Amino acid sequence: MTNTNDPHKDAYAKAGVDIDAGNALVEAIKPLAKATARSGVMAGLGGFGALFDLKATGYQDPILVSATDGVGTKLRVALEAGKHDTVGIDLVAMCVNDLIVAGAEPLFFLDYFASGHLEVETARAVIAGIAEGCKQSGCALVGGETAEMPGMYEGEDYDLAGFAVGAVERGQSLPREDIAEGDIVLGLASSGVHSNGFSLVRKIVAQEGIAYNAPAPFDPSRSLGEALLEPTRLYVKPMLAAIKTGHVKAMAHITGGGLLENIPRVLPDGLGVWLAADSWSVPPVMKWLAQKSAISGQEMARTFNCGIGLVVIVAKENAEAITTLLTDAGEKVFRIGEVEKNLSATRVSIQGMGATWPC
Repeated sequence: MTNTNDPHKDAYAKAGVDIDAGNALVEAIKPLAKATARSGVMAGLGGFGALFDLKATGYQDPILVSATDGVGTKLRVALEAGKHDTVGIDLVAMCVNDLIVAGAEPLFFLDYFASGHLEVETARAVIAGIAEGCKQSGCALVGGETAEMPGMYEGEDYDLAGFAVGAVERGQSLPREDIAEGDIVLGLASSGVHSNGFSLVRKIVAQEGIAYNAPAPFDPSRSLGEALLEPTRLYVKPMLAAIKTGHVKAMAHITGGGLLENIPRVLPDGLGVWLAADSWSVPPVMKWLAQKSAISGQEMARTFNCGIGLVVIVAKENAEAITTLLTDAGEKVFRIGEVEKNLSATRVSIQGMGATWPC
């Protein structure tokens, strides 16, 4: 018989951990996870591990590709703006966009949500965003971990981490070895700041003394919080279609390090790229950040995506077809440069980039 008068019954809750809240969250998110189911998923939430049947996905000789990431101090903007329904999309995008540049199809995703005190509605909003990101990229949310750690996080603070696994047939991974001088560099438009550079973003906001619920100086139709929290664009489905044509040689996800440091990661030794600064549309938020931070164009290009969230390298004769395919899929595509011989330490040159670019 349970002793309902046991004075020690709620000891863990009094220490700051609410097991009942955790159980309530699991029940609340089960339908969200179920909505992301795809071929290969073998069980729902609640087990000690998630089972996935790789054979059921149809791959013949697959190589697994994994990625993990977070969304950095963009979470602080979400907290101060009181808006938590989009950072989960960011979390998924930061992982699955890394998988797609390897030529891999995202298969499943797990999340880690940690807080000092579990607010079920906040956590549910975050995980609903994660589920939405998974649906948009065709991967399953198969599990995760919710940790309540009083003393580690103060007030309403929380942290996020994501883990994704994808697959690509052996011999079909990217980048390819035949990248050559004269290949075309295409740029896919970003949706905004994405999920990098927010320590500087937040410093600028504080410096300007603008509240997150005030109209955005660069977009008065939205609050500053809403504009900055525009989620990272998911490039998975359009790029999977492009990869199937056999014409994509390489891709670079433009995250921390910007255009200058991410593109060289997929280039063979001895090659670089030149980009034309006037060949793509720079979003107003980027111009505002450049103006208010007063940093050089070079620093902008290694801190922010500057309007290009994904770079795609193709042979010149295939550039038009890939541009049409991606445009028809809803992407805004720019022809931003070419591959060139480059033996210098700086392997990305942006032509026409002045000291105050992109203002």
